Amino acid sequence: MNNQSIKYNLEDRTAVFAETAISLLKTIPISPLNKRLIEQCVGAAGSLGANYCEANEAESKKDFIHKIGICKKETKEVMHWLRLLASSNPEVKDTLRKLWQEAHELLLIFSSISRTSRKSKVK
Repeated sequence: MNNQSIKYNLEDRTAVFAETAISLLKTIPISPLNKRLIEQCVGAAGSLGANYCEANEAESKKDFIHKIGICKKETKEVMHWLRLLASSNPEVKDTLRKLWQEAHELLLIFSSISRTSRKSKVK
């Protein structure tokens, strides 16, 4: 598998993650509390993929590493909002947990990319 295939698959995976999050979050009843949690979660879910796309177009290795760091931050943020949504909406807790698990796997991937990129960084 070449680098282009790997890049495409992770770009696709992050897009599918955001699409899945949006579909699921649309099923949660709107209340003042849920509205805020959902908005935050949707923003972070979309942002992690958008930042990965930006990382792939980085202008330098340093820029790439920086953008992958943002991907990690956004992934941690979406995990936080999913946790709060599960707490306030126990009826969808199991479904949110599955989405949280996918976010965790993405975090592990971004962390691995970050580590590998830093190790190969030219000083």
